[in-house]
Parts: sequence; structure tokens; C-alpha cells
Amino acid sequence: PPFCGGLLHVKEPGIFVCVVCGLPLFTTDHKFDSGTGWPSFYREFDPEHVARKPDLSYGMVRTEITCARCGAHLGHVFDDGPPPTGERHCVNSAALRFYARGRELPPESQPVKTEVAYFAGGCFWGIEHYFQQGPGVLDAQSGYMQGHVDHPTYEQVCSGTTGHAETVKVTYDPKRISYRRLLQAFFDMHDPTQENRQGPDVGEQYRSGIWYVNEEQKREALAFIAELEASGRYGKRKIVTKVEPAKTFWPAEDYHQDYIAKTGRACHVKNPW
Repeated sequence: PPFCGGLLHVKEPGIFVCVVCGLPLFTTDHKFDSGTGWPSFYREFDPEHVARKPDLSYGMVRTEITCARCGAHLGHVFDDGPPPTGERHCVNSAALRFYARGRELPPESQPVKTEVAYFAGGCFWGIEHYFQQGPGVLDAQSGYMQGHVDHPTYEQVCSGTTGHAETVKVTYDPKRISYRRLLQAFFDMHDPTQENRQGPDVGEQYRSGIWYVNEEQKREALAFIAELEASGRYGKRKIVTKVEPAKTFWPAEDYHQDYIAKTGRACHVKNPW
């Protein structure tokens, strides 16, 4: 309950780490009194150390925060915090362990090494939503890629004149989930045999694509597609998924982010987990 946690009133300079795995999550430099009875921070120790996902419990739409390494529940983040971020990370004391400045951190308190993957599988709302559910996925963000116009808008992309594909940027911890497992989820979520469409959504912006960031991703993607084709999973239908080097990722407008969680709308995309 609020006002009972042992770390609520800690002001001594230091670092708050995950009680489960020891990953540094917050510091007293960013701690403030929110009046809520929960330790509150306007910034993470490192954004890559704290994962976010939609939380629809209790009839509300909130953003849950978890440890990016082990997935332990920390609390929630709200947009009513102080400058410069305007955010309030509301955290349960029981999820943290405090180390005063100068005290040696345990060996496990090492940074998370993240990697990024890009997938296009039709409308990005559902692809983003279900990638966010993946164990080891730290974040999924909707956007546009592979086009020839800078800072494209949704309307421009929908016109079919910019060359972009609706794409989801997946940030993940390779120690917890492999690129191959992301590929499996991606192909479970959409039909890679439909060219320039996905279900009722028709147009080049809905094409199936994997935009690789290095040669290892390229090799794995091509090998995985070859496996699928050899398996006969799609019968005589040919896989039309494009495999191309990633160009600039342009984040989509705010109203597209976490769209299904915000609206509660259903989606044809299948949960791959």
C-alpha cells in the first residue's frame, strides 16, 4: 500500500536497482515527492533498462513499467510528472534495492545490451501490440520505413506515393529472446503470401517486409524464409516478404502508438506467444 514502502523517503545520493536481478533502474538525482505515497522518479537511470507495456487492468488504460532484463513488475509511468520529462515513474519499494553512492554495486548490475529489429506485416497496430507481449521485448513502436520522403505523415504514406511500409521497430534483449524467435512470431502474425496487402488493407504500404540492420539478421531472415517454403506451410503460395537493408525509421504519429491498448479495438493479427 502507499506510504508504507521503506524507500519512499530515501534522499541520500545513490542508485535503485532491481530487487530480482540487480539492474540499475533509478537514482535519487531524479527522485521527487509526488505526494502519492510511492517512490517517484521523473527519469530512468537508462531508458533501455525499463520496459513499458500497456496495462488494461481495472478498467483503465495505463502504462506498466518492468525491469528490462528480468521482467519484474516495477509500477506504472504517468504523464503528470515535473520537468524536464513531464513523467512520473510510480514505483513499488518492494521492487527496488538501494545502494548509496560510493557503495560497490553487485556484478549483476551491468547494463542491458539491446538490439533492434524491423518488421512490416500490414497495419502496424496489431503487429506492434503483439510484439510488445513478447518475453524479452523491451519496446515496440509503430512507424514508416523504406520510402523516399523524409518525415512522412500517415496521410502521405496512405496515398501510396512515398514508398514507405508501415513498420514496427522492435527493441529487444538478445539474452532473453532471439532474433529467430522474433522471426517466428512475425510469420505467425501475418500472411506473407499476400503481396501489397494484408487482409482488408490494400496498398504498397501494407507489404510484408523484414528490414535488416546487419548481415547476421539478413542471413537468418533468408534462411528462415527458405525453411518455411520448404515446409509446405503455405502450399503452392509463394512467400513475397521483402528482405532489405533498413533505411531510416520514421516514428508514426502519437495516436498510432499503443493504438489497440488505447482504443480496445480488436485486430485480425494472431497472438504468436
